[in-house]
Amino acid sequence: MRFDRTIACILPFAALAACSNMESTPVPLTEKQTERLEKELAGKVPGTPVNCISDFNATNTIRISDDVLLYRVSRNLVYKNNLRSSCPGLARDSDIIVSEQFGSQKCRGDIVKLVDRTSGIPGPVCSLGEFVPYRKDKNAG
Repeated sequence: MRFDRTIACILPFAALAACSNMESTPVPLTEKQTERLEKELAGKVPGTPVNCISDFNATNTIRISDDVLLYRVSRNLVYKNNLRSSCPGLARDSDIIVSEQFGSQKCRGDIVKLVDRTSGIPGPVCSLGEFVPYRKDKNAG
């Protein structure tokens, strides 16, 4: 019984600590992550960031690091999202990504949760940042 009370007292503080790290400084990419990011964005140029993208077109999610996601719309268009806070374990690609969004768009501030693929136990909760479109460079030879 005493253990239950201790857990009940600790949980709100743990949730508060998890939320307090919004807009954290991203960890630099490893060499392997940098290579993958460069490969995915090769021949594309960045455009003006947007707050939302259509969920219908952005179904291919690529995990670059615990701080960076790519949403591939087509061969010619990829959106890069720098998460507002780090999402520990995201880069491992072993957990399922569950998005909490309203309507048919992914937007800045929407919540992304990781859920253990085997046990179903929820993991870190993170928040999406702005979406930077990378389009194929029409001037490239």
